[in-house]
Amino acid sequence: MKKLIVATGVSACLLAACAHGPNGGPNPGHGIEGLFRGVAHLVLSPIQIAAGLLEGVASLPYYASTGLHAINEGMVEAQASITLDDTYEAAYGKRIKDVAEDGNTNERFRRMKHATEYLQKVLSQYGVENSEHYILTSIDTANKQGATLFAVVYRPAKTITVIDKYDGKTVRQFNRSDRLYYEPFKTNARGETLDAIVDWAGVPKEAYQTQKLQAVLLTLAANAIVDGKIRQDYWQTESRWIEGDFRSILEEQDAKTTRSMRI
Repeated sequence: MKKLIVATGVSACLLAACAHGPNGGPNPGHGIEGLFRGVAHLVLSPIQIAAGLLEGVASLPYYASTGLHAINEGMVEAQASITLDDTYEAAYGKRIKDVAEDGNTNERFRRMKHATEYLQKVLSQYGVENSEHYILTSIDTANKQGATLFAVVYRPAKTITVIDKYDGKTVRQFNRSDRLYYEPFKTNARGETLDAIVDWAGVPKEAYQTQKLQAVLLTLAANAIVDGKIRQDYWQTESRWIEGDFRSILEEQDAKTTRSMRI
């Protein structure tokens, strides 16, 4: 318990420190990378792993220092619809008992297209109807500062015609082979509703670089889908993120998630 209290205090200090540079202005890059470091050394209890499932993708950074097999056991104990073992078997063709504790089987994704392919394999094995319509997306405008905005999206269309979200006027057409297809779009170019947001989270880049954490991301996303989760608060957040207000979003998310997970 003392370790939890100390770690939470460190986290709060880091949040304050990363919000401003030495002269009071933004402190890009390094500050974002350290945003969740105060809790990154915690080993989650089964109760916290169960709470993380309820929080969805936002809980991803807090799994960093918990062992692969402990995470899976916690998910089994929490009666998760899809466990980490399910993800490894469906996405990577490996049972978790045959995977090293670091979770690496040399199958990391680097693009949302490939992350989506893994996710759809997991959903298909579970028996999710229309699994091919669920995609993982990212907004990368803060990547150089060390964070990415992920969303789990339901999109029936294989080809989309949309208005460029960055200039607000250019009409663009994307299909599943295009990188920008894997960004969320509220409406198409005709103003018709396009994407439904299942879940979303701002995530430090260091929290999705390893295959273990990518597998946790896929598992959290898949459970959000299976459990029928829907988020109505994404679009305003995306606008803030693109405008550069990502630090505040990460701080708000950290406060909510650590409270829910009792970290």
